[in-house]
Amino acid sequence: MGEPLKPLNIGIVGAGKISGAYLATLERLTSLRLTAVTDLDRSRAQAVAERAPGGGEPTVAESVADLVARDDVDAVLNLTIPAVHAEVALSALGAGKHVYGEKPLAANRQEADAVLEAARTAGLRVGCAPDTVLGTGTQTARKAVDDGLIGRPVAATAFMTTAGHEKWHPDPEFYYQPGGGPLLDMGPYYLSALVHLLGPVVKVTGASSRPRAQRTIGSGPRAGHIFPVEVDTHITGVLEHAGGALSTLVMSFDIHAARLPRIEVHGTDASLSLPDPNGFDGAVEIHGGDGWKTLPVSAGYPDAGRGVGLADLADALSAGRPHRASAELAAHVLDIMLTLTDAAAQDRALLVTSSCERPAPVHGH
Repeated sequence: MGEPLKPLNIGIVGAGKISGAYLATLERLTSLRLTAVTDLDRSRAQAVAERAPGGGEPTVAESVADLVARDDVDAVLNLTIPAVHAEVALSALGAGKHVYGEKPLAANRQEADAVLEAARTAGLRVGCAPDTVLGTGTQTARKAVDDGLIGRPVAATAFMTTAGHEKWHPDPEFYYQPGGGPLLDMGPYYLSALVHLLGPVVKVTGASSRPRAQRTIGSGPRAGHIFPVEVDTHITGVLEHAGGALSTLVMSFDIHAARLPRIEVHGTDASLSLPDPNGFDGAVEIHGGDGWKTLPVSAGYPDAGRGVGLADLADALSAGRPHRASAELAAHVLDIMLTLTDAAAQDRALLVTSSCERPAPVHGH
């Protein structure tokens, strides 16, 4: 990717576990420079500052307000819990800073709209994970679709199945509370990929269930603790894309084992099988009637990691183009998930009222 004229100065809000993945990528991205960090737990912020790449230890800011007010912060990397994603984003935008955050963009449509409007009013950029779709896996598949290798796309499938995070997570309750569940937890990876491949979604129908009212923690100091399940844990849906293709979606915390593909896209001439959209790379296979064959890597940021979406935003600022991991895409994905949840509860098809531009492809590097 091209580099801005000067590095974009980054301030991190939230020094939890995911920050480590971003720090590992920042070491390779000369277009970004970490200058400040803050966290409710100052010791965690200090640990991130000490790990920072590039020399020159970042400032440990006292608070979000302190960090967003700093002259040496151009953009805020928002790695807080989902409940405060919008609050932190609005604070940063109000201080004149660009924002890139972890998914989801916000907890609900109203918050997402507020973030989009604040960015438009201020003339600032907002980006949002996942940026896994910018890696070679999804982008090689997208180029195959765009080049007509499968003919006209007619259908896709997307499956995320697991027995539940309480098997391994020592504090899993939040996965089973409002705002959690398999769709809101993992859906952004799959739905962002589907929008890249097939365009925005215009209508959804679905069904959901909650087979177990309680779950038991399986590891850590609280192993054996029983807690209530407050959201549906098995969601199925059919998504109608603006171009006419139909995607079938299954997101579940109730399946112990499966041999289902992660994502497949089917056209009039051939089918594609994609790698896990929670990763950046992996083999893309095509079947045109003579067996599965692996496509050569043809597009996407190579050797990408979490944070490449922020680097793409920095490059977009320099080049004067739209960034790819956009808030508009993230808001549309959030709306798809909430509309699917509503459709399942109401037992009827619902229109998705939002839309977005299909992000520009990442050409081969």
